[in-house]
Amino acid sequence: MFHSDVPRHLQIAEVLAGKSCFLFGPRQTGKSTLIRQQLDGCPVYDLLDQALFLRLSRNPALIREALTPGTSLVVIDEIQKLPELLNEVHLMIERHGVRFLLTGSSARSLRRKGVNLLGGRARSRALHPFTRHELGARFDLHRALEHGLLPPIYFSDSPSEDLAAYAGDYLKEEVAAEAAVRNVGAFSRFLRAAALAHGQMVNFASFANDAQVPASTARAYYDILKDTFIAREVPAITETRKRKAVSTSKYYLFDIGLARHLQGRRGLAPGTPEYGEAFESFILQEISAYCGYHQLDPPGYWRSKSRFEVDFVFQGIAVEVKAKANVGPRDWRGLAALAEEGVAKRHVLVCLEPTRRLVGGIEVMPWEAFLDELWLGRLA
Repeated sequence: MFHSDVPRHLQIAEVLAGKSCFLFGPRQTGKSTLIRQQLDGCPVYDLLDQALFLRLSRNPALIREALTPGTSLVVIDEIQKLPELLNEVHLMIERHGVRFLLTGSSARSLRRKGVNLLGGRARSRALHPFTRHELGARFDLHRALEHGLLPPIYFSDSPSEDLAAYAGDYLKEEVAAEAAVRNVGAFSRFLRAAALAHGQMVNFASFANDAQVPASTARAYYDILKDTFIAREVPAITETRKRKAVSTSKYYLFDIGLARHLQGRRGLAPGTPEYGEAFESFILQEISAYCGYHQLDPPGYWRSKSRFEVDFVFQGIAVEVKAKANVGPRDWRGLAALAEEGVAKRHVLVCLEPTRRLVGGIEVMPWEAFLDELWLGRLA
């Protein structure tokens, strides 16, 4: 089974109809496949092609000189490899009215080198791993929770081996090759510690001790993970009146399969804490993808000083996630507490129960129904 025939939510041709676009996202989320699916026949400059990279690095103007009459759209894949090309892109947008799709797996190198980011002449989008809605009948919950939803790994015959290669390639290509860090060994220790802290509030003082790096270095390393789209920050929601809220952010790696690999975990049994963590991460991936593709604010979370907690809050919807087939009042106590604050309009407990029900304003919802309503735009 190949991933190239899976239709994606992101319709990049529609985005490009009016303006150029940066398309970011972690490696292997399917950016190149998306180009082949939706922009067939468009000129593509793939900067992973070493010969092409060398020619353009010597003379960036070659891309302008190769422009033929009638060309209205050009793709440059992995633009962070040669950010100096953006000056040529800027010129071609202004003088020739050409639109560009500029893909990359790192925004960091572009910002770090202070290059021309087109001054608002291009939109920005991000591509996420597969969603359940995209996979349709090919979606398997257990496979998604154990190995994640990166396209080539989800369909792999050896997902654990491929995840190991992915993690190694990330350290080598995204970090060492960009010289973002000097001590790859220290960063490797940090990355494992970040995986073990996946989905938790991060106190940088204690976390840095676990990772054996200074707190300032840990913060800088987390910035690298965010800039390369490997980690997402889920900020705390503090606008509550009755209960004082904590303000510490949580951090999640972008794909549960990668997180589990870096944690050194193999096998996943329903009913275990690890299964619950993976299920929560999966629901976050779906919410984050939905918000990203619809240009909505990303989700936050809420935790009071008295330890009431709600996993995710977005677009006026409070969501608690429980990987349980039978839920009760203890499972929605955080939602009930947040309901008293008036922060959200809907309070949803996403779980493994087979049917939905309403208990005192709390909507107990099977995970399939929740995701159906999410992607159909019926939650907000």
